[in-house]
Amino acid sequence: MQKYKVIFMGTPVFATAVLTALTKLAPTIELIGIVTQPDRKIGRNQTVQFSPVKEFGLAHQIQIFQPEKINDLYSELEALQPDVIVTCAYGQFIPERILKLAKINCINAHGSLLPKLRGGAPIHKAIIYGEQETGITLMKMIKKMDAGEMYVQEALTIAADETASSLHDRLMILAGTMIEKHLLDIITGKLLGTPQDDSQATFAYNITRDEEKISWHLPKQNIYDQIRGLYAWPIAYTTVANVIYKIHQAVIATEPLAEKDADLVDGTIIAVLKTGIKVKVEDGYLIITRLQREGKKVTEAKNYYHTPSPEIIPGNILI
Repeated sequence: MQKYKVIFMGTPVFATAVLTALTKLAPTIELIGIVTQPDRKIGRNQTVQFSPVKEFGLAHQIQIFQPEKINDLYSELEALQPDVIVTCAYGQFIPERILKLAKINCINAHGSLLPKLRGGAPIHKAIIYGEQETGITLMKMIKKMDAGEMYVQEALTIAADETASSLHDRLMILAGTMIEKHLLDIITGKLLGTPQDDSQATFAYNITRDEEKISWHLPKQNIYDQIRGLYAWPIAYTTVANVIYKIHQAVIATEPLAEKDADLVDGTIIAVLKTGIKVKVEDGYLIITRLQREGKKVTEAKNYYHTPSPEIIPGNILI
């Protein structure tokens, strides 16, 4: 039986679905090493946190590498003599000389329907940009970001109330299923790649702090998409009376913009209702249903109806 030595590169929980699929392909696939991001200190107590991929590697007794810069790992990876490198959400740009260490192929599971949404935040941006569908692409890794030949794609419909969190979980399952189903055919050449049409490429670069802030002057659908696309991480935010609030959930109000509110500044709090906080936007209203004052826990917006806040009052402006 032909066996293939594989190095996996990935970091977050999303990548563990691909790792699980690789272990299911044993003994044909021999997982000889895992490359993941270094341990990080988090929280006030600076507790050391392992990546989910490292946790998986430890549980399965697989050799683990955690370089600050993957280029520094060249000699160690060269000594392993991998046939294939498989990547999924590793978190570092992988230079060409590392890719060339694979004798057969370098394959990436990417969270979009390429050439759409190349980059590090395709799940968030699919919702933020108002896409109706997205999916997983298994592709060849090359020097240019997410631009290699595509071997296979599978699509998922994005629900009207989908969040980045729920879409993440569905795509994670799909990525693992596709690796288990198609990887060996890609390695053996039974499944050939198709070049991407670069003219159709769009980009999903990592979320910046500016992109997390809500612009209340936009249409209600755009704001709703932003809030959904940033949930459950990193969470959209706004400020009112110099206090930061994270906006976890909202719904679009069905009522049209009232004439009496038309000249109000976008972001004006119209009312604090039993159903949530009614905010005026460019073309109507948004109802905030769950939010979090800085330094406090997440709460239902309706609680402000029963217990008024000095900031969340009609007439104040979210900016």
